[in-house]
Amino acid sequence: IKLLNYAKSLGDYLVVGIDTDDRIKEKKGNLRPVNNLEERTFILENLKSVNKVFSFSSDKELENLIKSIKPDIMVIGSDWKDKFVIGSCYVSKLIFFDRIDGYSTTKIIESIIDRR
Repeated sequence: IKLLNYAKSLGDYLVVGIDTDDRIKEKKGNLRPVNNLEERTFILENLKSVNKVFSFSSDKELENLIKSIKPDIMVIGSDWKDKFVIGSCYVSKLIFFDRIDGYSTTKIIESIIDRR
């Protein structure tokens, strides 16, 4: 939410792109996603800072989405700082938002499993 509020403060309209369930499962394993695409989309669409939510199932789809939207600014997590950022060539400015210590879905899942 802090990242989204920050991103919204930089402009008038905030578009959020999220991975499809299959893409998350492919990248993070069978325990993910915790919430399905419909639930995640609903939550994001109901935050004050978010104007529109799109989902994507491949790198190419994400690139085409960014290319078609042509955002002035793209804000992503700082964990992407030294990595290739898909679609960054189509934006005027790329901003990395510093991760907030202690907030990680993977760590939350591991904590729940450890309690059993």
